[in-house]
Amino acid sequence: MELLAFLAGAVVISLSGVMAPGSVTAAAIAHGSRSKNAGALIAIGHGIIEIPLIFLIMFGLSALFEAMTFRITVGLIGGSFLVWMGAEMLRQMNKTDREPERTSAAGAVVTGLILSATNPYFLLWWASVGLNLALQARKLGIIAFVLFALVHWLCDLVWLSLLSTASFKGSALIGRKNRMFILAFCAAALIVFGVKFIHDAAALTAFLIWW
Repeated sequence: MELLAFLAGAVVISLSGVMAPGSVTAAAIAHGSRSKNAGALIAIGHGIIEIPLIFLIMFGLSALFEAMTFRITVGLIGGSFLVWMGAEMLRQMNKTDREPERTSAAGAVVTGLILSATNPYFLLWWASVGLNLALQARKLGIIAFVLFALVHWLCDLVWLSLLSTASFKGSALIGRKNRMFILAFCAAALIVFGVKFIHDAAALTAFLIWW
């Protein structure tokens, strides 16, 4: 009973983080306009980073995520990647009038992997909220810990799959012009998130220099 109560609470907390607008959400919608399976593939890439991370934080890795130098490095790298990714999406849209190429399976997986590994807020979530959940799971035993990791990732899988499926079905109804508008919006969102990552990293750098 205690295990079920914990897992139910973990699902609610996990969904609050999973459903929050972010770069992975924007990528799932953008790729989903070309492939309904993109969300699931992005979730797989996300899981390649997240599942090992859940276990590694139990060995003290969370302290690394909170270190300012690490946050600055991840912010600069992640922000730069997001800006590049958004700009590349816009460039591909303006490059030709043909229908955009379908998202490859490998490309979607790599997108999920890189967006997760270079997202400082994702890492900070695991260094704080995620760490607390993982510690609670460990107290309940190894089975609870494994189930927690699986349930959390399934939240990602379900939500991102829903987003990409809705985007794919919607793109077939709204026409090419409106689909291009949605893609442009997602590309712009990625650039905005990237600029924010870089700005926050620069602010932390200024704080370290000042103090």
